[in-house]
Amino acid sequence: MSAGAHAVPPGTGDSRSLGEIVGDLTSDLTTLVKQELELARTELKEEATKAGKGAGMLGGAGVAGLLTLILGSFALAYLLDNWMPVELAFLIVTLLWAIVGAVLAARGRKELKNAQPQLPETQQTLKEDAAWARAQKN
Repeated sequence: MSAGAHAVPPGTGDSRSLGEIVGDLTSDLTTLVKQELELARTELKEEATKAGKGAGMLGGAGVAGLLTLILGSFALAYLLDNWMPVELAFLIVTLLWAIVGAVLAARGRKELKNAQPQLPETQQTLKEDAAWARAQKN
């Protein structure tokens, strides 16, 4: 091995031993992995919350749909049988539930479409970390 091939100019070298450098690198990589996992966990929680909200709204739409069917059936039966004003009241209530169901269904679908399980921030930082690791290797 020639003296100049791996020589470090005086005063510019790292005074740490190889073991210390490897230990520091291992510690840094461990910290990096922990931070990446925490970021992924945070992003997943946010997206799960969005998806849960959308699913809840769709569940509400299902309840409203069931009430629409029940009240609509009663209203139609009374309307055809008696031709009394009470039937009109049943019909109005049924229409109100139908509107509530439609609004909840539309909002629930919108919430589910906004949920992004791809974790864009985590993907970006992983790419940056890989680029950094490649640069450190070279």
